[in-house]
Amino acid sequence: MLKRRDRVIRALRRWFHQQGFVEVQTPILINAPAPEPSIETFCVPGAGISRTHPGKRHDLYLIPSPELHMKRLLAQGMEKIFQITPVFRREEYGKMHLPQFTMLEWYRAGHDYRTLMEDCESLISAAARGAGLEDEIPLEGGGVCSISGPFIKMTVNQAFETYAGWIPGPEPDPDRFDMDMVEKVEPCLPMDRPVFLMDYPASMASLARLKPSDPEVAERVELYAGGMELANGFSELNNPDEQRRRFIKDMEKRRESGLKSYPLPEDFLKTLENMRPAAGMALGIDRLLMFLFGTRDITEVVAFAE
Repeated sequence: MLKRRDRVIRALRRWFHQQGFVEVQTPILINAPAPEPSIETFCVPGAGISRTHPGKRHDLYLIPSPELHMKRLLAQGMEKIFQITPVFRREEYGKMHLPQFTMLEWYRAGHDYRTLMEDCESLISAAARGAGLEDEIPLEGGGVCSISGPFIKMTVNQAFETYAGWIPGPEPDPDRFDMDMVEKVEPCLPMDRPVFLMDYPASMASLARLKPSDPEVAERVELYAGGMELANGFSELNNPDEQRRRFIKDMEKRRESGLKSYPLPEDFLKTLENMRPAAGMALGIDRLLMFLFGTRDITEVVAFAE
């Protein structure tokens, strides 16, 4: 399994290098994560030293994603970058979750989420070749998932109307949305081809921009294959005032839920106004391997699960 994993990761790196991407490395310990209500990070108390007051220490956080620092590189002029890195999220453990896992993240300046979907179609095929597979990926329990040709594209509103019987609109009740997504929508998505679930409600934009032609939805897309979510991507928001407003709103939600407060990522917000339009995607390497190797247990595709 580890040899097959190595071949897939080599194939992924080869694809990016052939596309002219630069591989980057950003910090694992950071001053502040994005304050998303749905993601809990690991805090390392007193691990940071102030640059202006060397004797003063502050908390650092293990990255749940390299997103903020990679966007800071975009703001400094980088155009096509990727990274394969360990990431860390508290309270995530199960057949498809580990508190530490491997993430592939890439960004393209001057593009939007449509290009990300094209990237995914080509990238999944390259990964399959690296694993010694063809265009039809065997699924656990029988059947195959075809990765040749265009993947299925479906808006969130279409998926909810079809499988849950209602249309979320721009500001759905988050509890109802999450429950129906897990219990009604995701289990019913097609299995014979990968699916892009796109155009999320505006209230769930996170760090994505709103769709210019329809501001009730955000240009956010998630990739599903073999019944699993593999990737999440955005046409990136590059308005620092709007991003600050969203962060503050998320911090209020965290406080209302009794979750730990994080400091605002000021360094990220300060550079965001210099970032040109861009798109970025985060793909779980371990989930991709689960899909390619036909397993529903993430511990079978990593060396250790601690």
